[in-house]
Amino acid sequence: MTENNSIYNLSTPVVLIDETIVDANIKRVQSYLDQAGKKSRPHIKTHKIPRFAQKQLDAGAIGITCQKVSEAQVFADAGIKDIMLTFNIVGAEKMEPLRNLNEQVTLSVVADSTTTIEGLATAFDDHKPLTVLVECDTGGGRCGVQSPDEALELARKIDAASGLTFGGLMTYPSPNGEDAVDQFFNDTKALLDEAGIACPVLSSGGSPSLYSAEKAKSATEHRAGTYIYNDRSLVRAGHCTFDDCAMTILATVVSRPTADRAVLDAGSKALTSDLLGFTDFGYIVDYPQAVISGLSEEHAVVDLSACKEKPKVGDKVRIIPNHTCVVSNLMDQVALHRDGQFIEMVDVAARGRVW
Repeated sequence: MTENNSIYNLSTPVVLIDETIVDANIKRVQSYLDQAGKKSRPHIKTHKIPRFAQKQLDAGAIGITCQKVSEAQVFADAGIKDIMLTFNIVGAEKMEPLRNLNEQVTLSVVADSTTTIEGLATAFDDHKPLTVLVECDTGGGRCGVQSPDEALELARKIDAASGLTFGGLMTYPSPNGEDAVDQFFNDTKALLDEAGIACPVLSSGGSPSLYSAEKAKSATEHRAGTYIYNDRSLVRAGHCTFDDCAMTILATVVSRPTADRAVLDAGSKALTSDLLGFTDFGYIVDYPQAVISGLSEEHAVVDLSACKEKPKVGDKVRIIPNHTCVVSNLMDQVALHRDGQFIEMVDVAARGRVW
């Protein structure tokens, strides 16, 4: 490759993905989960790209995690054969696409209410049975049944439905919530054993809990997504360093209206306004003391007052986002590179698949 292949020759704003770092991140996490005795089922919401899902499978993942039917369909059409949807699928209009997906791949979904289960049971009667896991709230405070008794009740309903197969339990726990996961899973498993209902999968997950996955001894698999790219929030959590962050946003300084202010061409449409507890909107690799203090749609305002060296109009800078997953959904394509040498533009194939 020549200098013409430098990422700095790309038009900005553009999302850059360093494939060398991607490969290293996949290898490191798969090795960790292998040692922890957990099957890996990565969440593709971070990248939304079949090429990267296949890399994760080739490294040893058993399947992938999606949230929505249309998102999963993108990966099924790309040849991915094992998909879990960790979202309550509700609404008659979603059932035909879900049935078609179930015919195409090994599919599992989750449910945390009788209403959801009844809708699935009606839709899948006289069709290929759909595998359904009961979602459990083990402290995450989002979806999920609130007790093992409720989980047993729903498992019975799934087990009794002719179009459904009970697949196990699923949770998205709170950070460092492994003890609560074990308590809930073990108590529910005991009830299921007493009822004679097999429980093949105990699925836990989340990036905040990734490197303590071995502490959830009951879980058979772990779902995490952000690790493939990493971001500023995971650096703060101690999961990685800035050098392990595969995604950066390349932006251009378009204005220097004062000595201590710069304006970039990457606003909320490129960086995301998701703070995740930070007070600013990303880490500028080239100027670590700079602070992205504000975003509008197309502008990022940068406070340079703490910087000894300051960029000029026309300079290009790289930004590590607070939350990489959101950025993926902002772009139709990302620029793949290795160590700063541009390879190709890659479609973010599942971008905008929200139903």
